[in-house]
Amino acid sequence: MLDAMARLDRADFIPEATRGEAGADVPLPIGHGQTISQPYIVALMTEALQLDGTERVLEIGTGSGYQTAVLSLLCRQVFTVEIVPELAASARRLLEAQGFHNVSFREGDGSLGWPEEAPFDAILAAAAPPDVPLQLLAQLKPGGRMLIPVGPQGGTQQLLRIHRALRPGEVPQVESLLPVRFVPMTGQALSQG
Repeated sequence: MLDAMARLDRADFIPEATRGEAGADVPLPIGHGQTISQPYIVALMTEALQLDGTERVLEIGTGSGYQTAVLSLLCRQVFTVEIVPELAASARRLLEAQGFHNVSFREGDGSLGWPEEAPFDAILAAAAPPDVPLQLLAQLKPGGRMLIPVGPQGGTQQLLRIHRALRPGEVPQVESLLPVRFVPMTGQALSQG
């Protein structure tokens, strides 16, 4: 995972005005009220997915495309959804120009996932809902893993790793990894409760 991150220049994924801060281990603004996660969190979340290179991964919140690029170097295919049209378009242009061919892009509501491509081996969410969207959990393969920050907007959230049970009716295993603060997840699934 660190090798994958070392192959990328974080400066490519942030606005020119903040490129001088690209090496800092801090989140940085990427416009439209969104941020690029600090490298430590990108590394931790990627490692916590326990990828072996064969997976189909759903990413919720493409943002600038940095986490997407890291994932694409470590799994078979990435399906990434971004709700902000400008970020979806710029990330797609950047990743396609850099030759990332195992990434499928969708501009839209990430809280609904990508049901047409489900089930996924792993799901990574880069935005925080108040609760785990059941629509996303349902799109995990049995035994699959989801990394998602959960909690109130503007407050401390918990980064959860959820293992979907192998058999129907069994309760998923939920681990709280650490407190975090992410931008809020928005979308239809959250307004439905």
